[in-house]
Amino acid sequence: MLINVARTSLRTKVHAELADLLTEHVVDAVLAIHKPDEPIDLHMVEIMEMQHKTDMDTKLVHGIVMDHGARHPDMAKRTENPFILTCNVSLEYEKSEVNSGFFYKSAAEREQLVKAERAFTDQKVQKIIDFKKQVCEGTDKGFVVINQKGIDPLSLDMLAKEGIVALRRAKRRNMERLSLACGGMAMNSLEDITPECLGEAGLVWEYVLGEDKYTFVEECKNPLSVTLVIKGPNKHTLTQIKDAIHDGLRAVKNAIEDGSVVPGAGAFEVAAHAELMKYKETVKGRTRLGVVAYATALLIIPKTLAVNSGLDPQETIVKLQEEYATASQPVGLNLTTGEALLPVDCGIVDNFRVKKQLLHSCTVIASNLLLVDEVMRAGMSSLKG
Repeated sequence: MLINVARTSLRTKVHAELADLLTEHVVDAVLAIHKPDEPIDLHMVEIMEMQHKTDMDTKLVHGIVMDHGARHPDMAKRTENPFILTCNVSLEYEKSEVNSGFFYKSAAEREQLVKAERAFTDQKVQKIIDFKKQVCEGTDKGFVVINQKGIDPLSLDMLAKEGIVALRRAKRRNMERLSLACGGMAMNSLEDITPECLGEAGLVWEYVLGEDKYTFVEECKNPLSVTLVIKGPNKHTLTQIKDAIHDGLRAVKNAIEDGSVVPGAGAFEVAAHAELMKYKETVKGRTRLGVVAYATALLIIPKTLAVNSGLDPQETIVKLQEEYATASQPVGLNLTTGEALLPVDCGIVDNFRVKKQLLHSCTVIASNLLLVDEVMRAGMSSLKG
């Protein structure tokens, strides 16, 4: 049913072949981040754009894709079964926060100061190297460090010599998602570092596209954050797919939270019109006119579907009403043939809360418009007086 909801939403925005491809990716993405008895946070689905290849190459990565790579030429471009250390620790020389000076009498004293400053950073890097040897000894696992702060060239060189892949200046949102995708936790200090702080992934590899680098952290075991990599030949295609995916994700989320769906293809509006016409017989006076007007307004949806498909709207509405009267179940419009169909059997369904909000908004807007007329009429009569 979730696939039907996503497909119905996506096919209104992109061509059918692409919509069918995106449908599976969108549903898998929402189910991956869905935790029982907790609200679904769609921000845990990262959308990464790559202007490359065709729109049919769009794919779902069960992990994280970052828009930067390692900054050292000797670091591995592909690491299998690595441990992943996510941290927020400065591994570069920093100036002091207060204005301070150092006076020295000889070049030897200056060299001593430089060594002391460098040793402070080198000690932190050495801790990571020692920790890597501790957890990776006797295994074929790699080691990847993803740091939110900077790593200077000397530190990168030390890490590269030990076979450690290091990424610096990762975005804060990626740090949060990495912990959810790979496990482990982000460390703000190297003092309390333990093997339980590490995450794991099946594969970490770097992809270079022109001047841009992308790092893929893939094959995570139970990722609670995933990435949809959108590909397309131009910016317009990427924007179109991104908008479609946003709507698809929201549709699947709504369906899960509602626990119910509504038949699409204009079926709900035809059925509601028929029921309102029955209800009209139970009311008296001017109210009957209001019920008829409301029921007629609902038919705008199937009429618009017919017009957009090049069909005759009046003939189409008559067909649908006749079919609904005989079938006694919701029937919608087949846009290809102009005949009636059973939308649920064809997988055409809409979100319950969207229909509910639509009816509520229409009523409120119409009431406000009528209120404006009343206010203007009252103002005119006071002017005459």
